[in-house]
Amino acid sequence: MWNRNNLTKALDIQFSIFQAPMAGGATTPSLVAAVSEAGAMGWMGAGYMPAAAIQKDIAAIRQATEKPFGINLFVPETKAEGAPLADAAARLQPYRQALGLEAAPLPTKFAESFDAQIAVVLDAKPAAFGFTFGIPDAGILTEMRHRKIMIFGTATTVGEAVALEKAGVDVIVAQGAEAGAHRGTFAVPHEVGLVGLIALVPQITSVVKVPVIAAGGIMDGRGIAAALALGAAGAMLGTAFLGCPEAGISDSYRRALQQGQADGTAITRVFSGKPARGLRNRFMAEMAGAPIAPYPQQHTLTRDIRAAAAKANDAGLLSLWAGQGVGLMRNLPVSQLVGQLAEETAAALAALK
Repeated sequence: MWNRNNLTKALDIQFSIFQAPMAGGATTPSLVAAVSEAGAMGWMGAGYMPAAAIQKDIAAIRQATEKPFGINLFVPETKAEGAPLADAAARLQPYRQALGLEAAPLPTKFAESFDAQIAVVLDAKPAAFGFTFGIPDAGILTEMRHRKIMIFGTATTVGEAVALEKAGVDVIVAQGAEAGAHRGTFAVPHEVGLVGLIALVPQITSVVKVPVIAAGGIMDGRGIAAALALGAAGAMLGTAFLGCPEAGISDSYRRALQQGQADGTAITRVFSGKPARGLRNRFMAEMAGAPIAPYPQQHTLTRDIRAAAAKANDAGLLSLWAGQGVGLMRNLPVSQLVGQLAEETAAALAALK
C-alpha cells in the first residue's frame, strides 16, 4: 500500500500526507485537527505565536482530535541584512495613512521568545516538532528526543539536508523552489536554494538515510505520486489546504487564490524582509526597490498594514502566500480533500504499472 511505510507507522497516521505548517493564522486548530482526523497529519504554524497562544491552540486541537499532529517554529537568525528600520518605516507611511492607521513609534520587539515557545512544545509533547530557517541548539533537539517527539527539519539544498541529518533530525522536509510562503534556506543565499522539487528530492534521498518529505507545488494525487516515485516518504501540501473552509485566511485572500495561476506568483522580501513566494499584487510592484528592513523587522512594520487591508478587503496590500500549483486549488472541506488526495494518489500510482 502506497500510504503505509515506516514513517506513517512511526507517527501512527493513515496517509503519508502532511499539511504544511503555515504561520500567521492559516493553520487554525480546526484545520490542524481536521487534517489529522482525516488520516493525514496536521501541523500548527506557530512561528509568530506567543507561548500562551500556542498552549491555547494545542488545547483546542486536542479537544477536537486524539490523532497525532505537529508544531513548527522559526529558528531565530543571528545575522540580518536590510535597510535601517527608520527608512523602511518611512517608506510604508503612505500605506498607513491611506488605511487610516495612526502614527506609531518604531517597534522594539520583533519576535516572540523562542525559549518560551520551545518550553511549551516540550511540555505538550506533540507527535512531532518541526523547525524552519536553521537548526536549533543541540540541547533543544536532545530534549525533544528525550520526550519521544519526532523531529522534522526543512532543507532547500542537499547541503542543508546533510547538515540536518548530522544534527539528528528524524525527517527532512525538502522544500522545492515551487513552494509558497517563506523560503526555508539557511546555509546559502536564498537564490542558491531555489532548486526545483524534481531535482531536489532524488538528490537528497541519495545522500541521507532519514525519510524525506517532498514540499512545493504539490496540489493533488498526481503530485503526491510523483513525490513518492522520486524517493520521498510522503508529501507536504500547503496551498492545497488554503482552499478549505477550516483555513484561517481572509475572504480577500481566498478570492485571490481562487483566481491564481502558476505564472502569477513571485518571490519577494517586501512583506517580511525574508524571501517568500506569493501571488503578485500592488504592494509587491510598488515596493520594488524600496528600503526593506531585515526579517523579522519588516514583518513587524507591515503587520498592521496587512491586518487593515484584510479588514478593508484590499488584496493588493496582503501577503498572498501561494505556491506555483495554486491554479489547482480546490474549495473543499478538509475531510473531502484528504479523501480525494488519497484516491488520486492510488489511481496515479496504479496508472504507472
